[in-house]
Amino acid sequence: MGHDHQGHDHTHGANKKTLLISFLVITAFMVVEVIGGVITNSLALIADAGHMLSDSISLFIALIAFTLGEKAANYAKTYGYKRVEILAAIFNGVTLLGISIYIFYEAYHRLSAPPDVASKGMLIVASIGLLVNILVAFIMLRGGDTKENLNMRAAFLHVLGDLLGSVGAVVAALLIIFFDFGWADPVASILVSLLILLSGWRVTKDAVHVLMEGTPANVDVPEIIQMIEHVDGVISIHDLHVWSITSGQNALSCHIVVDGSLTVEKSQQLLRKIEHELEHKVINHVTIQLETDTHPHEDSLMCKTDYATGSHDHHDDH
Repeated sequence: MGHDHQGHDHTHGANKKTLLISFLVITAFMVVEVIGGVITNSLALIADAGHMLSDSISLFIALIAFTLGEKAANYAKTYGYKRVEILAAIFNGVTLLGISIYIFYEAYHRLSAPPDVASKGMLIVASIGLLVNILVAFIMLRGGDTKENLNMRAAFLHVLGDLLGSVGAVVAALLIIFFDFGWADPVASILVSLLILLSGWRVTKDAVHVLMEGTPANVDVPEIIQMIEHVDGVISIHDLHVWSITSGQNALSCHIVVDGSLTVEKSQQLLRKIEHELEHKVINHVTIQLETDTHPHEDSLMCKTDYATGSHDHHDDH
């Protein structure tokens, strides 16, 4: 299990480094895009810059979340600060929703009376934006855990939305240059805001699910119940709870009623077998209470707690 923990630390460090590089690149270009959007009078560029601003904020919050998440567990926070990542993901999602509503509002007014847009300048800025977003998306895919880590995935979704936003701004600029379609600019910004809305909703929904102690998406509860009930000596299982502490760290607690004739040694073997099986089912923090069938609830055979997620010492000495 120590090996898993090392692996987690390694991806954690890689995530942080990736986020820092992405944050610096995005923030620098966002400033360029805001100036470009104002000079060229392009809502599509300003929409993309707005999304980049939310990117920049979200990457910064994600960085803070990872840093706080490293703080050791203590008596006040026995799980440590891992949940800060989930709070960051929620803030992220809500920011996205707010930005998309603002762009919808602006685009609605522009559709009725499309203003003049300096399309060549818009095309140059949007093209650079597209290249910057491709670079950042590549950095995140190569260096970060965008699949399992919710915080990292939220940041990556922001960047993907940006990338598509830049594509929209490039297409709108070309339509204005070649066909004089003034409406292309607000339409492109509406498409960007739809993308922002969708990714914002998904991230918020997933993060709320974790905060509500929902069952992790990669855990099959009926399969776990079946696995435990098929272990020799197990009579039944009750009070089962499965939840996520943070992205990629799943926990389980339950009471298992076992055959009263089992010796303590056999009970230990039974526990170890179950814990081993649960590890293969992506559950790395297990608390199981064994009870005998003669006195369920009252006469607990033993209580076994396995702090596989953080460390075995929950003190303030580091």
